[in-house]
Amino acid sequence: MTQIQDEAHDWLGQELCCETCVHRELMGEDKCRHQHICVEDRSPSRIQKFFELNPELANEFLTHPYFEVRFAAAGFADVFHLTALLNDADETVRWAAASRLPSRFRLRLRNDPHREVRIRVAANLDGDDLLPMMSDPDYFVRQVVARRVAVQHLKHMIDDPDPAVRCEVAKRIAVEYLSELASDPDASVCLATIERLTVTQMLPLRFHADFRVRYEVAGRVPVSALAAMREDQDEMVRELVEERLAQAHAQSGSEGTLIETSLAQWGREDTNP
Repeated sequence: MTQIQDEAHDWLGQELCCETCVHRELMGEDKCRHQHICVEDRSPSRIQKFFELNPELANEFLTHPYFEVRFAAAGFADVFHLTALLNDADETVRWAAASRLPSRFRLRLRNDPHREVRIRVAANLDGDDLLPMMSDPDYFVRQVVARRVAVQHLKHMIDDPDPAVRCEVAKRIAVEYLSELASDPDASVCLATIERLTVTQMLPLRFHADFRVRYEVAGRVPVSALAAMREDQDEMVRELVEERLAQAHAQSGSEGTLIETSLAQWGREDTNP
């Protein structure tokens, strides 16, 4: 059975006619082809192919009514024409322009109304340029900021309203602030903090309300601190405690036997003539 290709339509749903197209001369150069390479087609891939073959025409399409055309054109247009697109109605066009402009132009988009733009801006800024975004209304933007902002500024994000952000803070913040995060009301933040705590800082968490925290603590505190956890209310925690205590006891017994054996052997050797 012969496969029938879909007819080519523009962004308004109207059928395309190459005979009336102002760029029909490009067909002779194989730079435009019906249902394959066309700037007026509604297909983003066909539009992209058009500008790949005709980049010198990109400047002419930066004000096209179809956002996919403006988006594709922004990738090939002269950079001196892109600043106007920072105010484009479509967020993908705004970022396409910003990604090709010097970083100072991206500062304009730190308060962009669309979260996806702000996320990309946060992922591409450095240093003090990120500071205003620490209070972004979107948690994921703040999460990206927490991964990139200078460590000395993370103390201002300890009280972030979202646990996911505080988890990122816990992974990078200076050690003197870890005890504050260890008492965070959200268990996920405590779990992120535990990996960086000293043994002494970890001891109070043996009695944490969340069993997941107690389980992690039971696997890391010294054996001498485990006795207080033998009656833990969670079975998994108790099993881990008993397992570590048993291992410690077995190891201690083995070391004692080795010492006694060595002493006996030494005594025999000492009595030999």
